[in-house]
Amino acid sequence: YTEQLDTRTFFPPKAITLMIDTFATNGTQELLVQLSMLLEQELRYQPKLSGLRIIESAHDNGLRMTARLRDFEVKDLLSLIQFFGFRTETFSLAVNYLDRFLSKMKVQPKHLGCVGLSCFYLAVKIMEEESNIPLATDLIRISQYRFTVSDLMRMEGILLEKLHGKATTAFQFLQLYCSILCDSINCKRNNLKLERLEAQLKA
Repeated sequence: YTEQLDTRTFFPPKAITLMIDTFATNGTQELLVQLSMLLEQELRYQPKLSGLRIIESAHDNGLRMTARLRDFEVKDLLSLIQFFGFRTETFSLAVNYLDRFLSKMKVQPKHLGCVGLSCFYLAVKIMEEESNIPLATDLIRISQYRFTVSDLMRMEGILLEKLHGKATTAFQFLQLYCSILCDSINCKRNNLKLERLEAQLKA
């Protein structure tokens, strides 16, 4: 839970710059530029490691936030994502919000449901189509929580103040890596076809 992966270990900024200059295809170069931008933002949008360690070491006495309670909340977020049919990106962003908020703020277990649902609702508003965003009243009813819409909106305001909106998530890196790999493979295939065509013409 507290182990964080710094993507720059695998893709140092200098290496990215070299790759951008080296790759011939515009598609791959554009993807690498996006990767470079995400790498610059990554540390800003990671949970505070010290805060996560405090949660992980906390005793489960019902009064303090623990890793187990956090995991239960993540499962609830996943259930909501599946219920509404939302995208994986939305789930990834909601979990990022939750971890970053828990690592910054002291959250009592009794308030975790409101925090988690606010993280979910904020991620949905950012990632999903406006027509698919559920009403706050429906969301609270489906989640079977006892707090009010005003409580949810107030918590959402606190989240925006502390976390500054959209974040860089691990899922975005995975998407970019796959896109870069696919573009590279397609480029090699096209080069191979050109070589074969050239050989046939020479023959």
